[in-house]
Amino acid sequence: MSAVVVWAETTEGRLKKPTLEALTAGRKWATTLGEPLWAVVIGDKLSENIPDLIAEYGAEKLIRILSPEFSTFIPNAYARALAALIREKNVSYVVIPQTYDGRALAPLASIWANAALFSGITTIPEKQAELWVARRICYSNKGLEWIGTAHLPLIITLKANSIIPEKSPYSLTIEDFSFRPPVEDLRAKPVGVEKVSTDKVPLTEAEIVVSAGRGLKGPENWTIVEELAKVLGAATACSKPVADVGWRPHHEHVGQTGIQISPNLYIAIGISGAIQHLAGVASSKNILVINSDPEAPFFKAADYGIVGDAFEVVPRLTEAIRRYKEQHSH
Repeated sequence: MSAVVVWAETTEGRLKKPTLEALTAGRKWATTLGEPLWAVVIGDKLSENIPDLIAEYGAEKLIRILSPEFSTFIPNAYARALAALIREKNVSYVVIPQTYDGRALAPLASIWANAALFSGITTIPEKQAELWVARRICYSNKGLEWIGTAHLPLIITLKANSIIPEKSPYSLTIEDFSFRPPVEDLRAKPVGVEKVSTDKVPLTEAEIVVSAGRGLKGPENWTIVEELAKVLGAATACSKPVADVGWRPHHEHVGQTGIQISPNLYIAIGISGAIQHLAGVASSKNILVINSDPEAPFFKAADYGIVGDAFEVVPRLTEAIRRYKEQHSH
């Protein structure tokens, strides 16, 4: 029986936001095809809240692939399990969120399942004649391309913030799929994970990002960036020169050699807009630039621009947003 299957990536007992986006895309694709939507969780255990949340976002079946070997993410082992499921259940369509783990999982699973792979797409595939066609961003976020294939199974990875998560509750059944990865897939194991201690929204999942560059003149001035981010519920980021001199941690660096993001709103404060930085943020849906130099290259890529001193503009903007939220909180 054919179906649309979504790999439901979990972290610390919760579904990641890109997984909710993938479930929403999978639900729409399954409805178009007239096929059921299944979610698959791979791990050593399953949190009690996960099945209800998966059902809330449109899945009709949850397939659990649970084994002690899956206690940590091992790309080879996870991909081998997903490929085995695709083959045994005759799955034709697979949706994987394009997270760090998703990018590692998808190519391996496509090889072992003899599947076509669309990576980093921003639209649900559509049938055109004999081909499945989808759009994705290319050339370091400077262009768009349409890719197509007639081959099935088809695995897609969905770029973050391409789909707005939508609830579509279904009655859920749960099934266990027994799989033990071969020994050779367990030869490389992570021995530990070092996490940055933060309660901020992860950059790759953030819908709003507030970023700043050398125009802030020093790390002691970053308070105005953090206050604006806090009132917006946004993540904070920075340009490469700022990370290089140690004003901000490297995990906040966005750009061609840093993290590439596609939030709904990207606010750039005191960043000139070099091509290397634009390559990491150009797929943002809206870009607001705040810069005192009216000739800054970033203004050419901006949807909105404010020419002015960041130390005057940003606090006023923060206060205006805070006031607006207070007035409309009831």
